[in-house]
Amino acid sequence: MWERIEKWQKNLDSKMTKKRYLDMMEQLEQEPKVEEMPPDYEDFPDIVIDAIETFNSLGDRIFADVGYTGKDYTNLPYYIKINHVEEDQEEIFLDILLRLDAQAIQTSQKRIKAEVDKMKRKNG
Repeated sequence: MWERIEKWQKNLDSKMTKKRYLDMMEQLEQEPKVEEMPPDYEDFPDIVIDAIETFNSLGDRIFADVGYTGKDYTNLPYYIKINHVEEDQEEIFLDILLRLDAQAIQTSQKRIKAEVDKMKRKNG
Protein backbone atom coordinates (compact mmCIF):
# COMPACT_ATOMS: atom_id res chain seq x y z
CA MET A 1 0.00 0.00 0.00
CA TRP A 2 2.82 2.42 0.86
CA GLU A 3 4.37 2.02 -2.58
CA ARG A 4 1.03 2.74 -4.25
CA ILE A 5 0.49 5.85 -2.11
CA GLU A 6 4.00 7.07 -2.91
CA LYS A 7 3.47 6.34 -6.61
CA TRP A 8 0.13 8.18 -6.53
CA GLN A 9 1.75 11.18 -4.87
CA LYS A 10 4.66 11.31 -7.33
CA ASN A 11 2.29 10.96 -10.27
CA LEU A 12 0.26 13.84 -8.88
CA ASP A 13 3.38 16.01 -9.01
CA SER A 14 4.04 14.99 -12.61
CA LYS A 15 0.34 15.30 -13.56
CA MET A 16 0.23 11.66 -14.73
CA THR A 17 -3.16 10.10 -14.04
CA LYS A 18 -4.60 6.72 -14.88
CA LYS A 19 -6.68 8.35 -17.64
CA ARG A 20 -3.64 10.10 -19.14
CA TYR A 21 -1.68 6.85 -18.97
CA LEU A 22 -4.46 4.93 -20.74
CA ASP A 23 -4.77 7.67 -23.39
CA MET A 24 -1.00 7.59 -23.93
CA MET A 25 -0.99 3.79 -24.33
CA GLU A 26 -3.86 4.04 -26.79
CA GLN A 27 -2.00 6.66 -28.85
CA LEU A 28 1.10 4.47 -28.84
CA GLU A 29 -1.07 1.47 -29.73
CA GLN A 30 0.31 -0.46 -26.78
CA GLU A 31 -1.41 -2.57 -24.16
CA PRO A 32 -1.52 -0.86 -20.77
CA LYS A 33 0.47 -2.62 -18.07
CA VAL A 34 -1.27 -2.79 -14.71
CA GLU A 35 2.03 -2.56 -12.80
CA GLU A 36 2.91 0.68 -14.63
CA MET A 37 -0.54 2.24 -14.35
CA PRO A 38 -0.69 5.14 -11.90
CA PRO A 39 -3.14 4.52 -9.08
CA ASP A 40 -6.20 6.73 -8.88
CA TYR A 41 -7.64 8.22 -5.76
CA GLU A 42 -10.55 5.77 -5.89
CA ASP A 43 -8.18 2.78 -5.98
CA PHE A 44 -7.41 3.16 -2.29
CA PRO A 45 -9.33 1.89 0.74
CA ASP A 46 -11.54 4.36 2.60
CA ILE A 47 -8.99 4.94 5.39
CA VAL A 48 -6.43 6.12 2.81
CA ILE A 49 -8.95 8.38 1.09
CA ASP A 50 -9.96 9.86 4.45
CA ALA A 51 -6.29 10.45 5.31
CA ILE A 52 -5.64 12.12 1.94
CA GLU A 53 -8.67 14.36 2.34
CA THR A 54 -7.60 15.25 5.88
CA PHE A 55 -4.06 15.94 4.68
CA ASN A 56 -5.40 18.29 2.02
CA SER A 57 -7.58 20.06 4.60
CA LEU A 58 -4.83 20.69 7.15
CA GLY A 59 -3.03 24.02 7.00
CA ASP A 60 0.54 24.30 5.73
CA ARG A 61 3.44 25.55 7.81
CA ILE A 62 5.58 27.71 5.53
CA PHE A 63 8.52 29.89 6.50
CA ALA A 64 10.08 32.43 4.14
CA ASP A 65 13.66 31.30 4.70
CA VAL A 66 13.07 27.51 4.55
CA GLY A 67 9.79 27.00 2.68
CA TYR A 68 7.24 24.29 3.47
CA THR A 69 7.97 22.57 6.78
CA GLY A 70 4.92 20.34 7.03
CA LYS A 71 1.27 20.37 7.97
CA ASP A 72 -0.26 22.08 10.97
CA TYR A 73 -1.81 19.24 12.98
CA THR A 74 -3.63 21.51 15.46
CA ASN A 75 -7.09 20.54 14.13
CA LEU A 76 -6.29 16.87 13.54
CA PRO A 77 -8.49 15.57 16.40
CA TYR A 78 -11.49 17.24 14.76
CA TYR A 79 -10.75 15.59 11.40
CA ILE A 80 -10.36 12.21 13.08
CA LYS A 81 -13.78 12.70 14.65
CA ILE A 82 -15.40 14.06 11.44
CA ASN A 83 -14.08 11.12 9.42
CA HIS A 84 -15.22 8.64 12.08
CA VAL A 85 -11.76 7.08 12.23
CA GLU A 86 -12.07 4.06 14.50
CA GLU A 87 -9.64 3.78 17.39
CA ASP A 88 -8.09 0.64 15.91
CA GLN A 89 -7.42 2.54 12.63
CA GLU A 90 -5.95 5.72 14.13
CA GLU A 91 -2.38 4.44 13.92
CA ILE A 92 -2.57 3.65 10.20
CA PHE A 93 -4.46 6.92 9.59
CA LEU A 94 -1.68 8.90 11.31
CA ASP A 95 1.01 6.90 9.55
CA ILE A 96 -0.52 7.75 6.17
CA LEU A 97 -0.67 11.44 7.09
CA LEU A 98 2.96 11.46 8.20
CA ARG A 99 4.11 9.70 5.05
CA LEU A 100 2.16 12.15 2.87
CA ASP A 101 3.71 15.02 4.81
CA ALA A 102 7.23 13.62 4.55
CA GLN A 103 6.85 13.28 0.78
CA ALA A 104 5.44 16.83 0.49
CA ILE A 105 8.36 18.22 2.53
CA GLN A 106 10.85 16.34 0.36
CA THR A 107 9.20 17.61 -2.83
CA SER A 108 9.26 21.18 -1.50
CA GLN A 109 12.94 20.92 -0.59
CA LYS A 110 13.81 19.61 -4.05
CA ARG A 111 11.94 22.52 -5.69
CA ILE A 112 13.67 25.07 -3.49
CA LYS A 113 17.08 23.51 -4.18
CA ALA A 114 16.38 23.54 -7.92
CA GLU A 115 15.43 27.24 -7.75
CA VAL A 116 18.54 28.10 -5.72
CA ASP A 117 20.75 26.18 -8.14
CA LYS A 118 19.08 27.95 -11.08
CA MET A 119 19.71 31.35 -9.51
CA LYS A 120 23.34 30.44 -8.80
CA ARG A 121 23.88 29.43 -12.43
CA LYS A 122 22.16 32.59 -13.65
CA ASN A 123 24.21 34.87 -11.39
CA GLY A 124 27.29 32.70 -11.94
